[in-house]
Amino acid sequence: MTLANKLIQISSTLLLCASLTACGAGERLANIGKAPETTAIANPVTQADYQPVSLPMPAPKNVVKQRNSLWASDRQTFFKDQRANDVGDIITVMIDIKDEAQLDNESERTRNSTEDASLSALLGLEASLDRVFPQAIDPTNLVEADGASRHNGSGSIEREEDVKVKLAAIVTQILPNGNMVIHGNQEVVVNFEKRILGINGVIRPEDITIDNTISYEKIAEARIAYGGEGQITDVQQPRYGQQLYDVIFPF
Repeated sequence: MTLANKLIQISSTLLLCASLTACGAGERLANIGKAPETTAIANPVTQADYQPVSLPMPAPKNVVKQRNSLWASDRQTFFKDQRANDVGDIITVMIDIKDEAQLDNESERTRNSTEDASLSALLGLEASLDRVFPQAIDPTNLVEADGASRHNGSGSIEREEDVKVKLAAIVTQILPNGNMVIHGNQEVVVNFEKRILGINGVIRPEDITIDNTISYEKIAEARIAYGGEGQITDVQQPRYGQQLYDVIFPF
């Protein structure tokens, strides 16, 4: 590869890196001195990336209701139930996560190898090897290779998380077996820092308490996201160039 081709390749790589960071950098420059904007309230069902939940369901049950009777076979109580039970109803999710984990591992690997090859006699042709190869060679010592490698690795992970919040979610779908799909999102802006909390999952009506709340550990397929964006979050993140370097650098 010529010097000109190398320069072209390096320039193309730099332009690609600049284009990758330009989108985020332009948005950050436009938001200098401004607080993060909150997301507009919208119906999640109408969003382009919304996907209805499909899970294995039992056979549907026939609802039996007698004439001149207020009771139906699908009701849980005789009186009006104020808990969430239909699409659009609101339920409060109680999130109290206390997670602690510690993991240590260590590995060591050593490998040694030696290869020797000779061609002492081959129908007298061994004497003519110097006609094939540019220099005279010794048929009794054609190949000799030694190799050695050693690797030591150690890792340690210690994580402790404590998240305790309350979040109101909306029932977005009723599954055929009566379970409900919920979706909730909360954003709070304080001093140019936006905290975002989201919850998605499937709940059972019988797990909803009398005060219309449900604990997070009773949510199936739960997806809980807690994060944020703003000046402090931006400072805590590595530079784009450093993140790109960590991804593409092989050593």
